[in-house]
Order: sequence, then structure tokens, then C-alpha cells
Amino acid sequence: MKHTLKMAAFALAMSTALPSAVSNAAETPDFTPAQQARIGEIAADYLVAHPDVLIEVSKKLQARQQAMQQQAYVQSALKAHRLLMQLGGVPVKGPGDSKVIVTEFFDYECIACSMMAPVMEKVMAANTDVRFAFRDWTIFAARYPESTQASHRGLGIYRKQGADAYMEYHNGIYRTGHNEGKLTAEDIEKVAAAAGAGDASGDDSAASDRLIENNDALAEMLGLTGTPGIVVMPAENATADNTTVIPGVVSEQVLQQAITRASGNAH
Repeated sequence: MKHTLKMAAFALAMSTALPSAVSNAAETPDFTPAQQARIGEIAADYLVAHPDVLIEVSKKLQARQQAMQQQAYVQSALKAHRLLMQLGGVPVKGPGDSKVIVTEFFDYECIACSMMAPVMEKVMAANTDVRFAFRDWTIFAARYPESTQASHRGLGIYRKQGADAYMEYHNGIYRTGHNEGKLTAEDIEKVAAAAGAGDASGDDSAASDRLIENNDALAEMLGLTGTPGIVVMPAENATADNTTVIPGVVSEQVLQQAITRASGNAH
């Protein structure tokens, strides 16, 4: 086992920092156990003297893993394209004939979603021809009942008063700065009133629950592991080249690049 680890370290160091040595080693017959032990010692000494090599290799490995994860996300999104485009009951903002759909899976108790909300606002203002869909994914509901309560209230507002009132409510919840258990029923009703909503009587909670359950199943199908989870893709003819899945908080620029790619305007 020791010899195996040392040989792995040797290969790691040599492939990064000493390519000529690797080339020469490739032309050399199998090493004897004694030679392997000596090579391991040399490699270990080299890595101790050059820790920057391990840092560089670690960065490359992380980038490779992220690229592979992104590919997996994209393939899942392509398989789920038809379901992502089924927006009945899902709060949406933007023209129905938009060529690009941006879908966000979110939870009102999620601090990362709160960080993403102002970014999303700016991107929406800059892309009025794009349709944005907001899928409630109440992953914090088991700990914080206000997660479900806030989602129900928002979905009721969307059904009764439409997209503008909904967006006012949606962003208003995040502007409270209350999340991770700090959001209260009073917060929810205060924001709803500011958005021009009436009381919650008559809201169809069963319809909201069905929608949330569907969103949960869809998020699982996509392989998402938390919120926010954002999918940017064309409404038609989606491919691996024009589809992006963003598992977390990103900058306005990164989200804009994904939209540009989905619209077919990337250079």
C-alpha cells in the first residue's frame, strides 16, 4: 500500500512539474520493488519541497470534477426539458413566446436564495424578453413551517393577482433579511399586504401542495441537492451547448452569460 501511495504521489508530481521525466519513465521497463521504494521517497521529498504542486493539482482536479458535475446536470435537464416547460400554476414573469426560460428552484427560508434574489432582479430587468419561472421547493419545511406558509401565500397571490403582485411579494420576503428560521408569519402577512394582496382566505392550499410536490420530484430528477438551483435553457431545441444548470449563488454576469448562450447569441 505504501509503495502504491508513493507511486501515485510520484506520478502526480511528475505529470505536473516534470513532464520530461514522465516521458523517460514511459520508455523504462517495470521498476523493481527497491526502485519503486526509492522513487516514492524522491516523490515525497519533492512534494514536501514544492507544496505548490499539490495545490495546483488540487485546483485542476476540482475544476475537472465541477465540469463533470455540470455535464451530468445538463444531461438531466435535457431529459427533463418537457417537464420544465410545463408551467401550469408555476409563477412566471415574462412573455409566453420567449425563446429562453430561466427556472429557479428556491425556498423562502434559504439564505443563499436571499443572496441570489437581487441578482435575479437585475437580470430580469435587463432581459424583458426572457421568461422566468419560480418553482417553490420547500426543503426547509421540516424545520421551519414558515417555508411552506410563505410558499402557499405566494402561490395564492400569483393565482389571484398575477405576476406583478407575485414578484413584489417574492422579492419582498427576501428583502426582510429573515431566513434560516427567522422568517415569521407576521413577516409574511406584512409583505403580502405591501404587495397589495388581500387576506389568505379561499387560497387553494391543496393545489399549492401538489405544485410543490411536483417541483420536489423535478428537482430530484435534475439531481439538485439544494437551493437555489437555476436552469437556463431554450424553450425549444435545447442542447448541451445552450443549456446551463447553476447549483448555487452566482454573479449577474454568470447568469447573463447563460441566458446569452441559451438565446443562441454566444460568440
